[in-house]
Amino acid sequence: GQPATAQTLGGHPSLPPALDSVRAALERYQDPIAAIHDGYLSTVACTQFPREGKAGGTPYPAGGMGVHLLNPALIGAPLDPARPQVLIYEPRGDTLRLAAAEWFVPTAASPERPQLFGRPFDGPMAGHHPIMPEALRHWDLHVWLWRENPAGVFTPTNPALRCPPGVYTLQLADGH
Repeated sequence: GQPATAQTLGGHPSLPPALDSVRAALERYQDPIAAIHDGYLSTVACTQFPREGKAGGTPYPAGGMGVHLLNPALIGAPLDPARPQVLIYEPRGDTLRLAAAEWFVPTAASPERPQLFGRPFDGPMAGHHPIMPEALRHWDLHVWLWRENPAGVFTPTNPALRCPPGVYTLQLADGH
């Protein structure tokens, strides 16, 4: 038979060693309450792009982005692999499962495109209305540390992540 993959055993996607250490440093945030205690605030909505489009001028493949928890104290701070500005959770039943981290830099803090993990950030782009003011132009880098992403570990959206239907699911198309 086929060997079981880490994902089928409930494990994590395999990552380069530099990202493995970041994942380990953020492991405590498997519990969203721990994230809230450390200053992350929920944007409430589960974000999903039902079809390929653009967010603030940046092309996004169709897929989910999950529920974003944002730490305002880290916005504009120097980039630190162990301190992402955003944690992304996937709703699963009545729980939230940590799926990805996002490093978020306003263009006002960095007019030049930032890099982390040898990767240039996506952007610049407008804020994602309605969960963020459109005037908040920024760069961002999504890293799918806990949830396998068939589109790639640094792709902003994840076609395997689905937001549950309901009042707090935000279907974005063309940035709105």
